[in-house]
Amino acid sequence: MPMITNFVGRQDELDNTPPSQKVVVLHGLGGIGKTQLAIRFARDHRDHFTAIFWLNGKNLNTLLQSLSSALNRIPGQGWDSKAINDREVEQRARHMLRWLALDGNSRWLIIFDNIDQYSPFSSAIGDRYDIWEFFPKAYHGSILITSRLQDVTELGEPFPVHRLDSYNSTQLLLQSSGLAARNTTSKLDSNPDILTLTDRLGGLPLAIIIAGAFMRETGTSITEYLEYYQESWSELQLQSNPGRQYQQGNILQTWMISYLEIQKRDPSAAHFLLLLARFDNHDIWYELVKNSCHSSNIPDWLKKAISSGLAFKICVKSLIRFSLLESKQQEGSYIMHPVVQDWCLHVANTDKNVNWMQLNELALISIGYSVPSESDRIFSELQQRLLPHANHIYHLDLSDDNIEIWWAFLRLGDLYYYQGKLKEAEEMFQRALAGYKKALGPNHLSTLKAVNNLGVVYNAQNKLKEAEEMFQRALLGYETALPNDISTLEMVNNLGGLYRIQGKLKEAEQMYQRALAGREKALGPDHISTLDIVTNVAGLYFSQGKLREAEQMYQRGLAGYKKALAPNHISILDTVNNLGIVYENQGKLKEAEDMYERALTGKEKVLGPDHISTLKTVNNLGNLYKVQGKLKEAEQMYQRALAGKEKKALGLKDRTQ
Repeated sequence: MPMITNFVGRQDELDNTPPSQKVVVLHGLGGIGKTQLAIRFARDHRDHFTAIFWLNGKNLNTLLQSLSSALNRIPGQGWDSKAINDREVEQRARHMLRWLALDGNSRWLIIFDNIDQYSPFSSAIGDRYDIWEFFPKAYHGSILITSRLQDVTELGEPFPVHRLDSYNSTQLLLQSSGLAARNTTSKLDSNPDILTLTDRLGGLPLAIIIAGAFMRETGTSITEYLEYYQESWSELQLQSNPGRQYQQGNILQTWMISYLEIQKRDPSAAHFLLLLARFDNHDIWYELVKNSCHSSNIPDWLKKAISSGLAFKICVKSLIRFSLLESKQQEGSYIMHPVVQDWCLHVANTDKNVNWMQLNELALISIGYSVPSESDRIFSELQQRLLPHANHIYHLDLSDDNIEIWWAFLRLGDLYYYQGKLKEAEEMFQRALAGYKKALGPNHLSTLKAVNNLGVVYNAQNKLKEAEEMFQRALLGYETALPNDISTLEMVNNLGGLYRIQGKLKEAEQMYQRALAGREKALGPDHISTLDIVTNVAGLYFSQGKLREAEQMYQRGLAGYKKALAPNHISILDTVNNLGIVYENQGKLKEAEDMYERALTGKEKVLGPDHISTLKTVNNLGNLYKVQGKLKEAEQMYQRALAGKEKKALGLKDRTQ
């Protein structure tokens, strides 16, 4: 039996794995620690058994050799110590199974390790075989199987082996690196890179032990290793070796068998795995990936995978079988281990048959075309869900050479803008503008749309001169091409907002009234786009000191939004916040407090506590508490707003007064 040292964690699995169970299957991702857990179980429960046999099930020949060799441990069987040919190896293996099935010979444990080539109900196919055929034909004894394959769990009671938690990951890293012996606990605890590194390694024991071994052998610090891991992942793995505890090899090798097997069984699924690695690994769902259909260069394997929800699940099933993907059943989405994701990126970048740039573009298009419009009922929730994906694709190499890419940049710009990430929004709009301008010319409507959006960002950044230049340019182009179109009215509305900020209230009112009249005529008084202008007019009335008119317009906007949108839609929450401001200025302090608290609760839920829009409401509530003489509560609100703004150092579209 292999030896294991520095065993950390897994106590729940050990406590809940009964030695009396006929067949138990430990299953999970390669490198997750299945073999090590089986060894530890055998050691902890050795007194329950008269004999324990460790059998290597990597393939059929290896298993037969293991069974044949196990026979040497049984006294009085009368066999030579070594088999001389394949026929004799199989004879000895079968004799071993008959011995295990003898009556009264019941207190044995067989551990079938690495059963990763499984083909049930049939004879061997290539390296695949049916491990059930090698179960002793008896109603006694105990069998423990380790496998990456979900299918094997049909043979016994399944015990999924999960990643290590943060505490045990840290302990394993410190033990395997030797840092625990060379440093004080307080010194180690003060290094934030320990948690960052263990989080990046995702609780995968193989990756943690490899990291520890490299640091121990080379004198590399945790901070240095983290830098190497982030900047030179593939090169670092080539230099890494986990030692005897993980004899299947390093990270680059450990999943290659599974990947090649997937390629043989379902080439589309192998391509699909590499595409999914382009997304954020925590939350991947069908509708997100389906939007890659907007690409004009979609490959056949992807067309098949996204042709329906069922086709998607069938493709994903192939990856789940090998534990390369996990299902989040309640959320209806999937997770990829972060180290598997790094490995997939390595495979895509080194395999000449993989078009890695195409994979990047397909992911970009999927994410960009998934960004909802502001009128979507679940606008805020979907934006929050998409943001990690946008952040992930943001750092990948992308080309700027087709119209679907430019539209995706525009939508990602909108996503970043509404999340208060103005620097990223500006970059996305700039990339879209450059592409449209080069291919379609400066006066094409798509180019002008990018110009307008860039003006919106400049406005939020308080670059008012640049914003006015963008808005005027976009409006002129749209008025020439589409003088009465609702798209032109969007430019009119934006210019009105800029004039309001500049204090040009008369000009702002002219723009807003023009936009409102046009949208009421074209879309009706209760359309979301019309209501957006209504609330802008309300804000203008507030700036003009017309509090009663401002209240009426906000109430109109709020009533319309409530009919069309989800209760915590950001348009509703902003309007509630602004009504609070109006009430406060009218001296209706109780009503104002109710509005602020309602807006704050909703924004914390859908935007998070540190979003700039949330912090504006926090600040508003602080101002109200000050007016009410609640100085302690006011100070708490001001401190929170200040800390959040210093953390973010961002602005946002002037949706709130």
